[in-house]
Amino acid sequence: MVTAGAALAAGRSEAGWIDQRVVPRRPIVDPPAERALADRFTDLRRHFIFEYYPWYRTNPYRHWNEADRQPPIDIASNYVPRLGAYDSRSAAVMEQHARWIADAGAGAINVSWWGPGSDVDVIPTLMDVMRAHDIHVSFHIEPYADDRALHYARDIQHLITEYGDRRHWDCFLLVRHADGKVGPVFKSFGTILVPLFDDCHGKVVHVPNYAADAVWAEQTAQVRKLLAADFDRVTLLADSLDLPRVTAGGFDGIAIYDNNVRPDEWAPFAHGCTARDLVFSFNCNPGFDGVALRHVDPGACYTPPRFQPGDATYDWSRQSQRETAAAASLARIDESFRTTVALQTARGSANVRRGFFLTYLNSFNEWHEGHQFEPMKNASTLSADERAIGYHDPDDGAYRMNALTKLLSGVLAR
Repeated sequence: MVTAGAALAAGRSEAGWIDQRVVPRRPIVDPPAERALADRFTDLRRHFIFEYYPWYRTNPYRHWNEADRQPPIDIASNYVPRLGAYDSRSAAVMEQHARWIADAGAGAINVSWWGPGSDVDVIPTLMDVMRAHDIHVSFHIEPYADDRALHYARDIQHLITEYGDRRHWDCFLLVRHADGKVGPVFKSFGTILVPLFDDCHGKVVHVPNYAADAVWAEQTAQVRKLLAADFDRVTLLADSLDLPRVTAGGFDGIAIYDNNVRPDEWAPFAHGCTARDLVFSFNCNPGFDGVALRHVDPGACYTPPRFQPGDATYDWSRQSQRETAAAASLARIDESFRTTVALQTARGSANVRRGFFLTYLNSFNEWHEGHQFEPMKNASTLSADERAIGYHDPDDGAYRMNALTKLLSGVLAR
């Protein structure tokens, strides 16, 4: 996943190109409504879904060595995983991940998927392990090729056949809506893009994976035709805030990935979705702390990512500063969780009207962007070499997962 700053610069996130006329500035939050969730959704834990990345490798290293890093000590993350620089293909790693996810109370993962052929070496074992822990699996369709929009229906058919039909639906996520209808949910990243943008030098740049709304509309219609006989409902979500184009593309709604879109900005978009009868999902997240490149070409349009939430600059060598940053992340987890639940359950919202509720937890293990809930090492357990690199690990490396577990237990127990 590219960093949010890079995504914006490349035209891969749509937050900067919103038609404000369809986003009225008034909230639709109704805080007491979350009490009804457990009554409306008998499988409520399945509606809380961790974004999950199976792309880490060792021998040779992959992904840990991005951004000019040299693992295993020097890795492409501002935090050191409690498991170290692991291999996603390891069944032992998957087992530990599944235990953490199940213990937190979530009932599903949304696996980053990069097209046919990218999944054969890890997904089957991953699903076996998740099934053993009663965790279901959905798929986050990534922009794996410039023409991937043309293959959207084919890709969904592949996922349904390979990991639903052939596994006898043992753990493929089928969401049960409030009206009792059941069906899959597919989320896609980098979906509604602008065709051109101006870079930092004023040069007009073509966005290579841009697809016109008519292309998406044809593909979403084809998906529904392919799956109409098998499911009561199919929900297709675009990672976009351009609501007119989401509608034109034939999507059911939006699911926003970018953690730099703050919770206090969500309500107008939720209201805009309701006005268009689009469902919406905003994620629960600890903010953003992306790893920076060490070597940048002169003249490149690159700005190092900043820690979010807030605009503070931290001295990461100081324990007190790391704890201050952790407190900011804790506040973001709490705010984002409560806000998305309140918006989705507000009386009169499109979600309530259509019996939809889904919260993505961003993320379980996107270490490059620093918004992982997967436990990191406690600061006291970092080696001298790791401390010299300047990692951001706080005293309690499990603080994010512990906070989320408490929030989930409060909702699931109602």
